[in-house]
This record gives sequence, C-alpha cells and structure tokens, in this order.
Amino acid sequence: MKTKREESENAADGEEAAKRQKLIDQSSTQLAFENSLLPLASYDDDDEEEEDDRREKGGDGLANNGRKAEQNMSAYDEEDEEDDEESELGQGNRSRAIEVRRDCPYLDTVNRQVLDFDFEKFCSVSLSNLNVYACLVCGKYFQGRGQKSHAYTHSLEADHHVYINLRTEKVYCLPDGYEIIDPSLDDIRHVLNPRFARGQVGQIDQNRQWSRALDGSDYLPGMVGLNNIKETDFVNVTIQSLMRVTPLRNFFLIPENYAHCKSQLVLRFGELARKIWHARNFKGQVSPHEFLQAVMKASKKRFRIGAQSDPVEFMSWLLNTLHGDLKSSIKGRSIIHQCFQGELEVVKQIHGDNGDGMETSRMPFLMLGLDLPPPPLFKDIMEKNIIPQVPLFNILKKFDGETVTEVVRPRIARMRYRVTRLPKYLILHMRRFTKNNFFVEKNPTLVNFPVKNLELKDYIPLPAPAENRRLRSKYDLIANIVHDGKPGEGSYRVFVQRKSEELWYELQDLHVSETLPQMVALSETYMQIYEQQQ
Repeated sequence: MKTKREESENAADGEEAAKRQKLIDQSSTQLAFENSLLPLASYDDDDEEEEDDRREKGGDGLANNGRKAEQNMSAYDEEDEEDDEESELGQGNRSRAIEVRRDCPYLDTVNRQVLDFDFEKFCSVSLSNLNVYACLVCGKYFQGRGQKSHAYTHSLEADHHVYINLRTEKVYCLPDGYEIIDPSLDDIRHVLNPRFARGQVGQIDQNRQWSRALDGSDYLPGMVGLNNIKETDFVNVTIQSLMRVTPLRNFFLIPENYAHCKSQLVLRFGELARKIWHARNFKGQVSPHEFLQAVMKASKKRFRIGAQSDPVEFMSWLLNTLHGDLKSSIKGRSIIHQCFQGELEVVKQIHGDNGDGMETSRMPFLMLGLDLPPPPLFKDIMEKNIIPQVPLFNILKKFDGETVTEVVRPRIARMRYRVTRLPKYLILHMRRFTKNNFFVEKNPTLVNFPVKNLELKDYIPLPAPAENRRLRSKYDLIANIVHDGKPGEGSYRVFVQRKSEELWYELQDLHVSETLPQMVALSETYMQIYEQQQ
C-alpha cells in the first residue's frame, strides 16, 4: 500500500512525465548495448538524479544537460556510488540531499541469521554486479534502490525495508529512501568487510580468546573451517597452511598494503584472510567461494570447482601468481619472495657425444621437492604390506651438494644441489605420486620428522653467514598437509599450529579439532611449511 507521501510525489511527477520518459528511454537504450543484463530498467542509486536532470534541462540549457547525461551514463560503470557521496557531502548541483535518520522503525526486522557475505555480490534477479544491495531481512541481493530497481520492488512486495550497499556499506530504508545511521548495524559492516588496525594485527598471535557465533557455537579466530564447495579440499589446506605464515598473513590483513594492486586474485585472497582471522563473524566457518572464482579466472580453469587437484601444484601456482601481481618495480620483490624465496646452487653434468660437460648455476626456489625411497615389493609373515619409514634427514641429503640425482628430462643428466640461501619459511613437499603410462601410483612411505628444532646445518652444508650475523638454520614446523586414500581420489587435511598456546589443530574442510603434536607425524605427509627460528 502506498503512503500519502508517495502519492503526492507521483502527482507532482505527472506534469513532467513526457520529459522524464524520454530521458529513461535514452538511458535504457544505451545500457542495453553496454550490458545485456540490464535491457529493461534504469538502476540509478536514487530518483533525485532524474529530477536534477529535468531541472537542469529546463534551467541550464542543452549544453549543461548533455554534460549531466554523460555523467549519468558513466555512473553505471562506477556503480552509481559517487552520486551518493556527492549528495551527502553537499557537492554538485543537488537540490535535495538524501535524508539521514537515526530512528528507523524497521531495524528490529533485521535478521543476522540469514546474512552470508561469502558469495559473489550479484543481483538475484538481473545477475548484475553493479550497485548491489543486500536485504538485511532475508539476505538476498538486489540491484539499485531507485523506484524502478529490484530492491525497491522487493521492499514493496515482501515488506522488507532495510538494505545495505555491499560496496559503500551504507544502510537505507526502502521504499522511503532515507539513509539509516545506527551503531547497532556496525557488526554487520564488520562481517561484510572485516577490518584490522595495525596494532591489532601485531597482537593476533597473543590472543587466546574464543569467539561465539550467532548459533551459540564457539570458534577460534584463525582456526575456522573452510567450506568444501565441491572437491576443493586442495585449496582449503593450502589456504589454511599459508594463514600460519605470520608476515604473509599480516600483510594481507591490512588492505592498504596492496591498495595499488588491481588483481582480483590478490584482493580476494586478502578478503579471505581477513574473514578467517576476524573475531566478530556471525558463523564459525568461512566459504572461499569468491576466492575460488578468482582462482578459476586467473588460472584459466586449470584449478576449478568440481575437479580435484594437487595442493603442491596449486601452492606453486598461487605463490608465483601472487608474486607476479604484487611485485614492485624496485628489484621485483614482493611479500611472497620475502617469506619463501631461497637459492640453490645447481651443478649439472651432461653426457654428450663430445664428452661430458659441466654447468653450474644459481637458481631461486620457493619450495623444495624431496624424493621418497621406493616401497618394498614384499609382504611380511602376517601377509600384510610393510609400510616403510624414512627419516626426513635422509631425504634432505639430496641438497648436500654431493648426492647425485639422475634426471631424464629435458635430457639425461646428473644433478647435484646445494642450498646457498635459506628462506624465512621453508616449504618441503614429498614426491609421493608417480605417473607412468597406465596409472598413478602412491608411495606409502612414512616420513619421520621433528615438529620443533629441525637443525639443517647438521645434515646439509650451508653458506657462512654475513659478518656480524649468526647462521639461522633451525626451523619449527607450522603446517603439515596430509593425503588420505588412493591416488587420484582420497582427500587432503592439514595440521596447523596455533602460536598463542603452541597447540596443534587438525583441519579438514569444516572439521576443526585439537590434536596432540605426536599425532602430526603419524600420517602420510605431503607438504610442510617450516618457520625459521629468530
């Protein structure tokens, strides 16, 4: 049912209906070519724009009107939000600013239980991502808030009146159109766009306090489950592991650190990091849906929802892509290289027709691949397969500068590797899967490794430190990714350490549970991240 106010406005508009219709027809025609999803309606943020256009058309002449119409069209590309800001700040040729009220009678209809901002910000009717509002009563997304918009229509049909702009975080009451200023809505803004002060970021690892979700369940910020959308556990374990890398996490918790970057992958990764570590979430888990969409686009569907992939391949691709998007022009450095980049000396001995040749080169690395010994072919007296075990130090000998590794691609050669620079965070992956012409085979060998105090200098030669500096060669485990099941199938889970209490947690998609440090080493480890002791 329409209010008296609306009826009086409609009567006033009747006198100038012909001029207004002409402007709307013009807008609709141009938008139909610009965006096939918006052929029927004009989604201006408010109807004041059209009134201003009409007034200027009558008073300032055709030139001013042409300039205003051009601004009106460009507003769609900028999600119409500049007009909102100009209205409130009193800028521009506005004859009527947006009304601001603190006493909205509909605030008690807001239902936080249905709000979920983890999914893509698309209008549920037009499927457009321009100028999208969330209904705070039912949680659905709608475009615009003018009288011809889907949000306005929804407010009349469903009697839902409170909407938040997903980009500017401003809250409006529809169909009345006024902006709501109320501190009780701040918790919704924090869930929509989690934010951290630099002082908070430095204290995260000292926080031992649990948070409570709306359903009454408790969760630990940073130890929240990630939704497995469809065979995306390889992404979840990679994200959970990288969230333990303190400098990387702290960098992405402050959006100003990468405000210059336009990469959707960088922006979505930062947004996901802030949601994982946010202490005021409405629920105790996060859905990485928007991040996965950015991954699919950036990788050209090499990694996609619904297809199981290798976390080692994904980790390598993700780190290199993030570095490429973030690196500065000065020396091409980024937070990725600051954390993970080390250096190898590679000695290659090639057998050729003209005799043996020797090549020595330096090669940067982000992770080191370790070769497992072949499993035994025989069974024990109980007719059970013997599960071999190997110490981590044995397979680290590959990088002692003396052990020879045979390679056949791109040509047969004998390789020797030696670490010449250690990274702050060392990523190791065990080559557990081997492919032949017929199938993929998994090596079940268990690797025995220390959870704390991995001393590398005792097992591989390391370069002498610079003058007045001590050699930092001792590492602690912070993340351990495990594969369960058959090759090509199975699932991934990860053990991670919570630094504030030095407790270990097992995370598998939405499942989060505390575990003992002794349990971390009793599984088929696939990839590990070690932190250098300072």
